Amino acid sequence: MNQFQQQLQQIQSQSLESKKNWYSQVAIAYDKSRPRYPSQVIDEIIKKAQLKPNSFILEIGCGPGIATTQLAERGFSIVSIEPSAESADLAKARCQNYSQVEILNTTFEEWKLQPETFDAVVATTSFHWLDRNLATSKSAAALKANGFLILLWNTPPQPSKEIYDSFLKEIYQTYAPNLIGYEELSRYQEHLDQFGEQLINSGDFENLSTGQFVKELSYSVDEYIMLLSTLSPYMRLEETQRNNLLTALKESLQHHVGDSLNTHYLSTFHLVQKR
Repeated sequence: MNQFQQQLQQIQSQSLESKKNWYSQVAIAYDKSRPRYPSQVIDEIIKKAQLKPNSFILEIGCGPGIATTQLAERGFSIVSIEPSAESADLAKARCQNYSQVEILNTTFEEWKLQPETFDAVVATTSFHWLDRNLATSKSAAALKANGFLILLWNTPPQPSKEIYDSFLKEIYQTYAPNLIGYEELSRYQEHLDQFGEQLINSGDFENLSTGQFVKELSYSVDEYIMLLSTLSPYMRLEETQRNNLLTALKESLQHHVGDSLNTHYLSTFHLVQKR
């Protein structure tokens, strides 16, 4: 079992109450450090889902509203679901100028279904947090006839493999050997494509369409360490272990690359149509 599969298994095994509070302590750091969805990704899903300015969207797991505003500024009406109260508050503040956006602090599992209401259901790097069977069936039930379910993903930005192998791998070996392993973007894509297959295999959807974009993003070292603190594998570490790991990574990066770190990540989508 690779690291991605281990993470997925750990997420799926968490209780609903744990999922509600998982990102609460890092909500601000999440908002500041997580990458945004590229405009070309947003534009592509709008085109493929045939969304109009008056389309009605259900967003699952909006976090601090990163994708919410990108959709709202295009005129869509949106109901956004976010389990974390802290993240939901950030999303509400970010969307306060969009009267057509409603932020609900609840889980998708507990959200009261509005049958055949939405033109599209969008899950923003969140679908892996949901019960698999319920995720597909409830999404399909919420959609109008021929509506679309869209999964948006941003993988964690990471430095080059050369930097990882030269300066960082030894630190992981010392402080968190369970986190050793550099995930190539092609492997991330293979893992994420399993969710597209899951949607088709559910029998609720058809006409799978995908898109992948490799993006670059520059962080200060402090910003990159902040980013790592919002990733689930790091959040699961015991506090002292996590602090020691992040401190060692920061010192090594500052010594070897200075204050600026170039990273790359994969921004991708899976889009299916309700049968």
